[in-house]
Amino acid sequence: MEIEIAKTAGFCFGVDRAVSELYKLIEQGNGKRIFTVGPIIHNPHIINDLEKKGVYAVNDVSELPPDCFAVIRTHGVTADTVKYLSENGMEYADFTCPFVKKIQKLADSTDEETLFLIAGDITHPEVKGIVSYAKGEVIAFNSADELEKIVKEKPEIREKKAILAAQTTFSLNEWKKISEISRKYFIFLTIYDTICDATEKRQREASRLALENDAVIVIGGKKSSNTAKLFETASQLCKNTFLVENVGEIPINIIKKAKKIGVTAGASTPKGIIKEVVEEMSELNGENFNDISFEEGLLATLKPVSNGDRVTATVIAVASGEIQLDIGTKHAGYMSASEFSVTPVADLRKVVNVGDEMEVQVVRVNDVEGTVALSRKRVEFDAFKKELDDAAKTGVVLSGKVTEVINNAGVIVTYKGQTVFVPAAQTGIAKDGDLSVLAGKEVNFKIIGIRIERRRRKVVGSIKYAERDVRKEAIEKVFSDIEIGKEYEGTVKSITPFGAFVDIGGVDGLVHISELSWKKIKHPSEVVSVGDTVKVFVKDFSEETHKISLGYRRPEDNLFFAFIKDNQIGDVIDVKIVKIMPYGAFAEIVSGVDGYIHISQIANCRVNNINDYLKVGDVVKAKITEINNEKFRVSLSIRALLEEAPAEEAAAEEAAEAVEAE
Repeated sequence: MEIEIAKTAGFCFGVDRAVSELYKLIEQGNGKRIFTVGPIIHNPHIINDLEKKGVYAVNDVSELPPDCFAVIRTHGVTADTVKYLSENGMEYADFTCPFVKKIQKLADSTDEETLFLIAGDITHPEVKGIVSYAKGEVIAFNSADELEKIVKEKPEIREKKAILAAQTTFSLNEWKKISEISRKYFIFLTIYDTICDATEKRQREASRLALENDAVIVIGGKKSSNTAKLFETASQLCKNTFLVENVGEIPINIIKKAKKIGVTAGASTPKGIIKEVVEEMSELNGENFNDISFEEGLLATLKPVSNGDRVTATVIAVASGEIQLDIGTKHAGYMSASEFSVTPVADLRKVVNVGDEMEVQVVRVNDVEGTVALSRKRVEFDAFKKELDDAAKTGVVLSGKVTEVINNAGVIVTYKGQTVFVPAAQTGIAKDGDLSVLAGKEVNFKIIGIRIERRRRKVVGSIKYAERDVRKEAIEKVFSDIEIGKEYEGTVKSITPFGAFVDIGGVDGLVHISELSWKKIKHPSEVVSVGDTVKVFVKDFSEETHKISLGYRRPEDNLFFAFIKDNQIGDVIDVKIVKIMPYGAFAEIVSGVDGYIHISQIANCRVNNINDYLKVGDVVKAKITEINNEKFRVSLSIRALLEEAPAEEAAAEEAAEAVEAE
């Protein structure tokens, strides 16, 4: 016969802590009788042994003698019970399981408008205690079918803000069904997976044992909820599943026939009872039970952990702001979102899955509550420190975001969740310049120093040095194949009164204001804005000074060329006076094309004051007298038309006289 004992068999941490602490109280003997409020755990062997030592359980605090020491059981008690103990000045110790405490706090955090849904046995002391902390409506149910029936009978609850939790020893399979149904029915629902890791592990292992063995023996108290769930889980997969409290209840006939037997035990079952049952089954088959591996397995789960220890942990539950982990001991491991990574994570469920393994550091051990706070960020930060140390040695360029400007002292750059200080002189901003222009920007930087100040590392960086190196590489790349006329797609980096600077690949070139538009503009901002993506071409460049002159306006966009296609010297056109100068007037021929009328071409007599003949806005006829293609200039004359008129009139009179003579 082969016997396999579940690795998870026996006391969970909460039970082990409660029983151990209670026995310590008995040994210390402070002169007061000890009473437990309800059985400390649901195991008759422990209860009987405690009674032999003079420790009895009461069903209600009102039964406690006035001068005694009370102990709150692992399942917890109601809020009124705790209040009674405090108000009556009674000494007591609270051995409530940390997992149960967590659900009590969850219920206590609700308001009167919140519906608290609890999956569990409402007659069980754990559930009774939990619901007593809720401030609003509470609905307890034991199955998915029961919940569905409640929702159909009370459809109005579907629109309430609701919180769903489970008894720590609840069935995993039923919990999955309940979670799915709840998401379907409730609009404003938050689900908290509060089944403790000890319960989850036991139920999973019970399922495996049932599938792989001829018979399964579940050892534990018949009043124990988690033991009952183990029996239920295993019996669904193996018909030869038996729940026993002691060796006297072993099904001898079945055991003698079985070749492979799986053994598991509830969280409140002492290891001595497990050992007795296993030894008895071995003797029934004429075998000796070697309990070395069993003892080692139990001791392994009780191994101590200390602050600063590095351990490999397995994720067993994930919420948006917290992860629950198994570190191989009976401690309940927790990690907050803030301790997950140096890079902030808004919702852990999007990046972490149940079953993931990760290296973590123990931050704080609470042996009283049986919890251990863990940090993945601290492990990550050590790797980060090494990366920065290496970056300081090699001079590699890093990228980060400016998250804070410290007056005129410098800026803070955040890199992988950690801060790097960049002094003002290393920002690349001119002395006494405005550092706020860097706020929120992604920047390149180099590590130029790591100092220890008051036992803290202060990392100092330089944006200027990084930009210098990056610019050097960019210059080499651009000037390796630059040529006049080559086109680039660039980004407008800055604007000055005399032009716009355009980045064409890490190197800035200048588009002079005269090259931005064929029209006359007063400022480059009339044509482009910072951040615009523009197409430019090289007009000139210097490899020595690394200066690049760029063009932006295109010949095909010049309205002057469109105009001269349809007009020539000698044509008479209508023009609009747009500006009067001391020695002439400018007239708009068409939009974007102006012509110039010299003062001598305004009238067929001497003109002393142009305003006596022309006003801005006048539309007059003028003759094109010159077109300068290089300077894009058109010369106009009104006088030419005035001189032609008398000649035309004289010719007409001569023609008329000739007709009369005939």
